[in-house]
Amino acid sequence: MSGRMSLTDEAISRIRELVRSGHFPAGAKLPPELELAGELGVSRGPVREAVKALAVAGVLDVRRGDGTYVTSLAPGLLLAGLGSAVEMMGGGTLLELMEIRRLLEPAATALAASRITEEQLAVLRHHLEAMRAAADDVELLIVHDAGFHLSVSLATGNEALTAMLEGISSRTLRARAWRATVDRGAVHLTLDQHAAIYAALADRDSALAMAAALVHVHTSERWLRAHLDDENVPPDIPGTHIEPAADSLAGAAYPPR
Repeated sequence: MSGRMSLTDEAISRIRELVRSGHFPAGAKLPPELELAGELGVSRGPVREAVKALAVAGVLDVRRGDGTYVTSLAPGLLLAGLGSAVEMMGGGTLLELMEIRRLLEPAATALAASRITEEQLAVLRHHLEAMRAAADDVELLIVHDAGFHLSVSLATGNEALTAMLEGISSRTLRARAWRATVDRGAVHLTLDQHAAIYAALADRDSALAMAAALVHVHTSERWLRAHLDDENVPPDIPGTHIEPAADSLAGAAYPPR
């Protein structure tokens, strides 16, 4: 078994290198399995397992009856598994994720302030207004909260950064939903903080945008540290696994770099 695994790992490594080097560029069709195995110098079994693994990782796209292709290799696609990995983490890791968010999100918001378009500001304003209207509807509030933060990330024009922030937010979104449910006073504070972020972005003030985002993330982190630990953070908070609203991806096109 260990020998088979090492051959599979070798096949994965070689295919990845061929993709990285441009031998198999984005969108390229890989040779048939037997031919690919000969090119890699391994048997068909490890090649088959390697292709399956790289398909799960978003590197390859296996099309039944057509063949195997290299994907677009877009950061959002390659990092899509981050959110799933985060979902598997224990409750105590939630605080570590908040630390990561505190490091990344203020910097991302500052970058967004220098690049955001009028169209993207309109999307942000829509989510902010929807959050105000949903102050008594926790689930809808969190949907538009997610849409607001996604829109800020998209405004950076950095797809990899956006994918990373979306990935680490999956559990924190549920924590915010729980927080709003048990501590209703936090809803109005959250609205005020989102309004401050929007105002700084509208003014294209990177320093103020960074500060507003830092205050917002720090407030959530401080509340979590005071109330949550491994014992009282359920792995899934009932009723808070919420899909983004259909319009939360509005204006999702990245601005020219």
